[in-house]
Amino acid sequence: MAFERIQGQPRAVALLGRALESGRVAHAWAFVGPPGSGRTATALAFAAELLGSDAPGHPDLHVIVPTPPAANPKGARLIRLDAVRELERQAALRPARAARKVFVVDEAERMTGEAPQALLKTLEEPPAATVIVLILRHRRALPATVLSRCQIIRFEPRGDEAARALAAEALELLRDVQAKGADELFRRTERLDRERAEALVDAYWLLCRDLLCAQAGAPEALLVNADRAADLAREAATWTQDELLATIGLCRAAREALARNVAPRLTLDVLLSRLALRAA
Repeated sequence: MAFERIQGQPRAVALLGRALESGRVAHAWAFVGPPGSGRTATALAFAAELLGSDAPGHPDLHVIVPTPPAANPKGARLIRLDAVRELERQAALRPARAARKVFVVDEAERMTGEAPQALLKTLEEPPAATVIVLILRHRRALPATVLSRCQIIRFEPRGDEAARALAAEALELLRDVQAKGADELFRRTERLDRERAEALVDAYWLLCRDLLCAQAGAPEALLVNADRAADLAREAATWTQDELLATIGLCRAAREALARNVAPRLTLDVLLSRLALRAA
């Protein structure tokens, strides 16, 4: 099962597993929890079980992510009304290959304007053979009328020890790739699964945040990895602010690629290559 790759969320996996086994799968779900808790990886694993395939680019899997305005690539990333209208249009079509269609709406709290109300109409009259999964930080991020139509699955924050270990692993991996080159990169990512790739991207994202804080002279208490404050200060001195901001952009792009079901190894290889070269 695709769920075997999900770590640290046994209750969520058990609830979804029971729904699949019983054949009583709700038409709408809300995966609620903090970033880094495995919400997106679990949504894609759930989709793989529903579709009977986890192949990238499955025609019956549709992932909606926040995007900037077409006229301003640097504008705010949001889920606008036209994206929800397109979801509605696609949901009305017959599945292309599987018995149903699955729509994953990542960062659903970024829906703006009339988008939540438009989605509500789809949830109230769900098309046949359609499952919609909303991913959001907390229940209050969307109107209660929307959440009331969803089966809610809560995701717990992962333990501090696990987060610190992952941050250390991410930094060690980056330094090894910088020192040893492409051969080391390909060796270390050879057996990487989606859950691990997602966690490493989040770790690099938080590392950049800490480095920006360290450059600004922020108190150690504000650092995610406060126990490594001295190491972070030394590392921060080797980066420019523009490099760190560009890297945060790369991490966001990598997260969006994983949400769209791009191969996890390819996603992390691209991110690490760019990080190692400090390229924007």
